[in-house]
Amino acid sequence: MKVTKIMTLKLLLALTVAIGFTSCSKSGSTKGGSSATGWQINDKKGGFQYNTKYKKQETPPGMTSIEGGTFTMGKVEDDVMHDWNNSPTKQHVQSFYMDETEVTNLMYAEYLYWVKSVYPPTQDNYKHIYTGVVPDTLVWRNRLGYNETMTNNYLRHPAYANYPVVGVNWIQATEFCEWRTNRVNENILEKEGYLKKGNKISAEVTADANFDTESYINSPSKTFGGKEEIVLKKPMGQKSAGKKGAATATEAKNVYAQRSSGIILPEYRLPTEAEWEYAALALVGNREYNIYKGQKKYPWKGQYTRSGKRQLRGDQLANFKQGKGDYGGIAGWSDDGADITNFVKAYPPNDFGLYDMAGNVAEWVQDVYRPIVDDEANDFNYFRGNVYTKNKIGDDGTVEMVTSENIKYDTLSTGKVIARNFPGSIAQVPVDENETYLRQNFSTSDNRNYRDGDKQSTRYFDFGANDEEASKKEDPNQRMYKSPLHKISADSAGNQVKQYDKSDNRTTLVDDNVRVYKGGSWRDRAYWLDPASRRYFPQDMATDYIGFRCAMSKVGPKSNKKTPRGNVKK
Repeated sequence: MKVTKIMTLKLLLALTVAIGFTSCSKSGSTKGGSSATGWQINDKKGGFQYNTKYKKQETPPGMTSIEGGTFTMGKVEDDVMHDWNNSPTKQHVQSFYMDETEVTNLMYAEYLYWVKSVYPPTQDNYKHIYTGVVPDTLVWRNRLGYNETMTNNYLRHPAYANYPVVGVNWIQATEFCEWRTNRVNENILEKEGYLKKGNKISAEVTADANFDTESYINSPSKTFGGKEEIVLKKPMGQKSAGKKGAATATEAKNVYAQRSSGIILPEYRLPTEAEWEYAALALVGNREYNIYKGQKKYPWKGQYTRSGKRQLRGDQLANFKQGKGDYGGIAGWSDDGADITNFVKAYPPNDFGLYDMAGNVAEWVQDVYRPIVDDEANDFNYFRGNVYTKNKIGDDGTVEMVTSENIKYDTLSTGKVIARNFPGSIAQVPVDENETYLRQNFSTSDNRNYRDGDKQSTRYFDFGANDEEASKKEDPNQRMYKSPLHKISADSAGNQVKQYDKSDNRTTLVDDNVRVYKGGSWRDRAYWLDPASRRYFPQDMATDYIGFRCAMSKVGPKSNKKTPRGNVKK
């Protein structure tokens, strides 16, 4: 009798557990129910909309995935320049995407075409927008050299279509990245049915009515001037319009695309110095201990610039200056194949699949230059140059858009006038105390000179004086970095008055507007092919040997492996 009762109790307990497990499984699982509240997600009648079927970030056009990791930054095998700006530091870089090649003349020409179409330079209020993005083709000129062929043809002629663009300053490169972000996301939203098809460049696309990613996310109803026939809505998770089972324009009435839709890509940008150097080294392809410790001289394996493979033995692996008066070698098999730049993908890629990470053209990176990398302050995704801003809010409580009437222009030290922001984008202002109060991770909007180069870093700073008194005492000749102070102003007639700083006590070109560029170029000796080598140049100036490529942060897991290391595959 006792045995029967015990068995009955065990059976009841098992049934209770089973019923409870089934109930729990149904409440938070696979049929759209929230595991937090049990409410339906993506309910057709309304409620919280979220892409619960998101798999992974789409690989952006022209880019390749770079899996993050640790490396020794600043480790140069030879330091013939004795710059003392390459102290090795251990850094960790998060996963990101990077362009396979440098940005080419063809890619930049597409940018110029779009800007010229949307902001016609024939109109007075737009004339500086187009001229501000055009590369400086005069960088090819030389007092004692004939280079007019490149001056007239390099940017526009189809013979150079797939050559890296040059004559682009750092500011222009950054603006190209912003434009590319908008065009790629605009294309994605059109494919997914959130924007009217065939509207990228049409009569309806004007200066005040075009697509900007951040404007769309913050105020989609204002995108394209608020034209509802262009900016569409659709149920979350539906397929693109035109496909079987998709929502048509009339049916798409639920939501605009949002961050939670999972289809809008992060911004294109210049790579940080740490990212660029890590990607150029490509330690992923070599597991030898000495390579891991930072003893890799070039983006490829080996200590020489020529290939050691049987079929390609003796071929140069990069485009660089081989000696005085020798920009390519003797014509024939031993030549590197180029006298100036060369077409992208002319040389083998590194183990990340990136081309020309040594030679051809040097490349802009995001960082403001300083002689040291402050690994004591940070050793994860290191970057010097953060300037935090926020969206400007208008009197009506909504974001303030840049229009044709309130475009802001900057006059560079070179005299070139560029637009600070384009119509259709959101006006930006520096962050204030509302964002910085009682924070431990940042306290100001501009962090370019954090722990280096600010007034407190100088021996002339008066620690007993308040800010107002200190500013009155500040002598520009006693700044930590005594860079030239060139000034440009306008007279009563609106003509530029250029004041060149001829002072003989300037000791450096370093300031908060000087950026790092990495890698060797067609004008450089082999020393500069080392990924750890670093140089700097004013951000508003351009040369015939500096180009750039774009990067994009990776969201989600470090790699796209189906299961993390150490986890049992389900």
